[in-house]
Amino acid sequence: MKVLLVHAHPEQTSMTCHLVGIAIEVLKAQGHGIMQSDLYGMNWKAVFDGRDFPSRVNQDRLSFIDESGHAFANGCQTPDVEQEQRKILAADAVILLFPLWWFGMPAIMKGWVDRVWAFGLAYGYEGAGNAYRYGEGGFAGKRALLAVCVGGPAQDYSARGINGPLEQLLFPITHGTLFFPGMQVLPTFAVYGSGRLDAEGAADAAAAWRRRLERLFEDQPIAFRPQNGGDYPDHHVLADHIATDRTGLMAHIAD
Repeated sequence: MKVLLVHAHPEQTSMTCHLVGIAIEVLKAQGHGIMQSDLYGMNWKAVFDGRDFPSRVNQDRLSFIDESGHAFANGCQTPDVEQEQRKILAADAVILLFPLWWFGMPAIMKGWVDRVWAFGLAYGYEGAGNAYRYGEGGFAGKRALLAVCVGGPAQDYSARGINGPLEQLLFPITHGTLFFPGMQVLPTFAVYGSGRLDAEGAADAAAAWRRRLERLFEDQPIAFRPQNGGDYPDHHVLADHIATDRTGLMAHIAD
């Protein structure tokens, strides 16, 4: 298989970068091909703006949907965006590795998504509006996994923890960024207290990460409800008989 590692941390001795190194070692040992996008090392342009569209459809008003769709369909995206799209399309699995900064991914990684998730590829697939989303779309058939280094202790992110459950904090990424264009998303791997681990804690985290990587193509994905599987009759709202005891984010995950 081919695996794309997309990682974002400027410090090479960080736990995030340590996880990247382990991933390369384990996955290569299994015979997988590895592609990398080291966003800080690439000096990735994080800001999504008019410079992303060298050949504009409308010079008077910047419509990101119109310009993104035109650029993707006509082969006039910027070279860096095209290169990242080629990596994703070639990958059987995509792993995003990052530190949790203010309850989300670093800006440079969010900017990678903003620029690379083009109209016609990650949304507006096949010119069919929202017909192919949440389980279908341009990235269907690919696996995705988050490897997140969290500064705080695990109890802060537990079911009743003060920060909120980690899986809910990451829902915009797992369900939105990844499942929306069709990826099958695995449960998140997290290292808590990542900045204060002693040698034993670091070794435990490394061992746990190795075990997760060994099962990358075997573990069951999160049971997000697909848009076109029957649970959303109008493609917008859950049917009245589905998850009647739940509202909010978790209603969109099947038992």
